[in-house]
Amino acid sequence: MTGTEAAPRLVTTDLTVDGMTCAACVRRVERRLARLDGVTATVNLATGRARVHHPAHITPAELAETVTRAGYPAALPAPRSRQDREPAGEESADARRERHRLLVTALLALPVLALSMAPAWQFRNWQWLCFVLAAPVAVWGALPFHTRAVRGLRHASATMDTLVSLGVAASFSWSAYALFLGGAGTPGTRMPFSLLPAATEGAAHLYLEAAVAVPLFVLAGRFLEARARQGTGAALRSLVQLAAKDVTVRQDGVERRLPVEELTVGQLFVVRPGERVATDGQVTEGASAVDLSLVTGESGPVEAGPGASVTGGALNHGGMLLVRATAVGADTRLARITRLVTEAQAGKARAQRLADAVAGVFVPVILALAVTTLGFWLGAGADPQAAVTACVAVLVVACPCALGLATPTALLAATGRGARLGVLVTGPRALEGLRHLDAVVLDKTGTLTEGRMTVSRMTTVPGGLGEETVLRLATAVERGSEHPLGRAVVAYAHTRAVGTEAALADFHAVVGHGVRGRVDDLLVEVGAPDGELPGALAEASRAAEAAGHTPVLVRVDGVPEALLAVGDVVRPGSYRAVHRLRRLGVRPVLATGDREGPAHAVASALGIEEVHARRTPEEKVELVRSLQRRGRRVAVVGDGVNDAAALAGADLGIALGGGTDAAIGAADVTLVRGDIDTLPDAVRLARHTLATIRANLVWAFGYNAVTVPLAMTGLLTPMLAAAAMSASSLLVVGNSLRLRTWQPSPRAAHGTGRAAL
Repeated sequence: MTGTEAAPRLVTTDLTVDGMTCAACVRRVERRLARLDGVTATVNLATGRARVHHPAHITPAELAETVTRAGYPAALPAPRSRQDREPAGEESADARRERHRLLVTALLALPVLALSMAPAWQFRNWQWLCFVLAAPVAVWGALPFHTRAVRGLRHASATMDTLVSLGVAASFSWSAYALFLGGAGTPGTRMPFSLLPAATEGAAHLYLEAAVAVPLFVLAGRFLEARARQGTGAALRSLVQLAAKDVTVRQDGVERRLPVEELTVGQLFVVRPGERVATDGQVTEGASAVDLSLVTGESGPVEAGPGASVTGGALNHGGMLLVRATAVGADTRLARITRLVTEAQAGKARAQRLADAVAGVFVPVILALAVTTLGFWLGAGADPQAAVTACVAVLVVACPCALGLATPTALLAATGRGARLGVLVTGPRALEGLRHLDAVVLDKTGTLTEGRMTVSRMTTVPGGLGEETVLRLATAVERGSEHPLGRAVVAYAHTRAVGTEAALADFHAVVGHGVRGRVDDLLVEVGAPDGELPGALAEASRAAEAAGHTPVLVRVDGVPEALLAVGDVVRPGSYRAVHRLRRLGVRPVLATGDREGPAHAVASALGIEEVHARRTPEEKVELVRSLQRRGRRVAVVGDGVNDAAALAGADLGIALGGGTDAAIGAADVTLVRGDIDTLPDAVRLARHTLATIRANLVWAFGYNAVTVPLAMTGLLTPMLAAAAMSASSLLVVGNSLRLRTWQPSPRAAHGTGRAAL
């Protein structure tokens, strides 16, 4: 490529891949796709999905064909609308077939195991009954393993199925030899059972119990794995199922029901009590309480009235709402959340990428060790049946399944749990970034504070008209003002349930000074203080200015009656969040474009020591770089376009869910609720998740490091090896499932009040 040629545009395609059973399968699919020019892929064993980044000229059909030629049938996922309409929890045809195979295998295998393990139950010709029962298990019960092993052989690859197939075939073939040619078929023959392999005197030993136990345990293990993995993805499925299927549209006073896919931006739709909001929109009529708990993690219903924004998927608890659609389809908040969770689950942690690389050579190494074991035992003069037993045990005990499941099952559980708590991560790298975080740069306006003008304190003159009367008069005048200060006063009166019906006359607005008018024949003036103020009001004015707030004086008939401090107030959750971050060893840093006064006031209230005020977006980026040069792992939390550059330049970008699309697009983590109270929970969840992944991988590697040598030295029978192999995978999945029940710390009490700045 010349210096003037642009790099090819990459697109992303998801494929469903069938037939993968272990980390070696994952590695093979990834390597086969990587042979295509410009293609990279990440394959997830737990979800059976491949996320492929490829040049636009390579079609999804070509990608699916490439994977299929590698021995793993692949296809594009079903359309989302079709998935949405599938009944929750419905068992697929493949699942029903595998459950049927497991049940039949168990019915045939259990008598063989009982007779083989209990010599007292061995009647005349018992071995022939066991042979008749074991034959369909070794052939039909183990057919999936044989089929995939042969398919891998055609493509010159070996996987976990190769090991299982060889183990079953060797055990059954040796038993058939023993019955027909080795003297074990003689009527009245009895076979002792031992947990350790041992040669017997006279007739060759039967290993029919191994021939049936291996497919039985592996089928049972994989069935339980599939059920457990289905549980790890429950959160994502619940997000998908939040989407409404149909919607009632109102046009020209007429209502009609239509599929939600046909809804367009700007249309009015009805949400009745008990229904879910069909898509993101703005309420035009009605009032109700909507439950956003499954979308944003909010603990309780939120009041929604005319002008309020509502999110698709929210449940309407109260009255009927008429909503105007503002976003549809893939542009809705719920769709973005679902997309982020799906993308996160497709990734791999650094440790898992190492495990996958090991798995790529694992099965060939195990095959070589099995052949070496057989040759060594025979060369050392051991009985052939003991040599075969040790060889089969090596084949069966090796378990790359656990290696392949270590990360994806933990990610499925953790990202699903995080989504329910209102924390969305883009993938394992974001989790790793949260795990090692030691400094966080916090924006002020809209992040630590409410981001809107609010009355934080009202001070009245002792012996005057009283707070309620003065507020009623001031609100009656400010109703005619469009200034943010005026709107803040009116909103404050509403929160205090103060009536505003008083008649207003002679209203005047003076730019830079305030407003005035007559209410109840009283001249009411609301504006900036001037001249001498009574002691209490003078002190309140100085405190407001020191906090960076605007003092607003209320005069009635020329007499100062009250002073309101108006400004941006600290979010209640910011106190607790900053406190908990410090306890987690994360240093908070405040960086804002606002003035020194408000910045230091907020920092002082929250206990933040390092403050950077009047910072431009470029200066915020430089601040991040300076912290990184000091060896800090830096996260940036913001919600606006001005934060996007710093979010992208940090080790970890964290956006608030209520922020701009530019901020969310540049971030690695999104806090859906729109406040930083969930950030400490995100850090703790990340640390817990990565600890779980490390424990899974330690077990997966440690299990093989211990059991393979035991099998080589003849200290494991094939039956015990099969049970141990299945237990290994189940332990990894079970350990990951604990993340589904992870709980954040209680929302109690450290500094939950508002700052009166």
